[in-house]
This record gives sequence, structure tokens and C-alpha cells, in this order.
Amino acid sequence: MSDIVKVSKFLSLVLRHKPEEIGLVLDENGWAEVEELIRLANTRGHRLTRPLLERVVADNDKKRFAFSEDGVRIRANQGHSVEVDLALPPSEPPELLYHGTASRFVDSIRAEGLHSGNRQHVHLSLDVTTATKVGQRHGKPVILVVRAREMSTAGHTFFLSANGVWLTERVPVEFITFPGA
Repeated sequence: MSDIVKVSKFLSLVLRHKPEEIGLVLDENGWAEVEELIRLANTRGHRLTRPLLERVVADNDKKRFAFSEDGVRIRANQGHSVEVDLALPPSEPPELLYHGTASRFVDSIRAEGLHSGNRQHVHLSLDVTTATKVGQRHGKPVILVVRAREMSTAGHTFFLSANGVWLTERVPVEFITFPGA
């Protein structure tokens, strides 16, 4: 596994799920001090430097991480299981968004809709290609079509993360079009 992939997985762990694993403290918006992250990572055996961190942020194909404008802080753009307020303004979604999942989850989604599970939000994609890549990570992919504008009109709130992932608290089944429907 390349250094970039290792560091990306490590950052996902400490910036999205378990900052306490290395003694890191995230602020209410999910930001961590870069120098503190590097120091704590290195004291726990994870080789991390500023140039390596910059490469991971720049080269991550999903743009999972971002530096603050001044470069002093870093955070995950979305996908948190720890409570953070990303301070994203509500955004008007496009007419349709897409959710990639594995075929084995379709029956429960038909019954209950999409829920964030252990994360703060349901993640939705702007295009089928991205949703397919997401679904493939979990098995045979199935692409669900979410009637996002209709959902928004009905009072559901959407947010657009810095890397283009659409976020919402949940997607009720009545706003989902299933394949073959």
C-alpha cells in the first residue's frame, strides 16, 4: 500500500471517526491543528510530515480532506461518525441525485429509506459514475435515484460539501426511484 493510501486511511480514522485514537481534539466544525496532528501522529508511530499531508489532500481522488484558508487547520469534508458541525449552508439540490449501494441492502432501503447509519449524513452523488464507484466498494452496485428537488420542496434540507458530495439527514423511501421501477 502506498504512503498516500496509508495516510489517507489514517486521516479518515482520526479526522472522521476516532480522533481520540491519537489524542487529537477536533473543534466543533471538525477542524484539527495541522501541527498538532503531525506531532501526535508521529508520537504514535504514524510517519507524517507537512509535505506528505499536502500531497494526500491534493491527490486524494475523492477530495476527502481540506486545509483551512490559512493552511493552519485540516478537516475531513464529510463522512464523520463523530459529532461535528461542518457549518455548511443549506443548498438547493439539483432535480436528481444518486446513491450507490450494494444489492444486498436494497430490500432494507425499500422498507426504511436511506439513513445515515453511523455517520451524520446520507451521501449523494451528482452523477451515476460516482455513485457506481461508491456502490462497488460494498458489493454488486445498485444505483438509486433520489428526487432531491422534490424532497427539498417537501422540507428536507441538503448541504453541498467542499468536495461536491451532497448531504442530507435521511432520504424517505417515497423520494427514491429503484432500478426497474
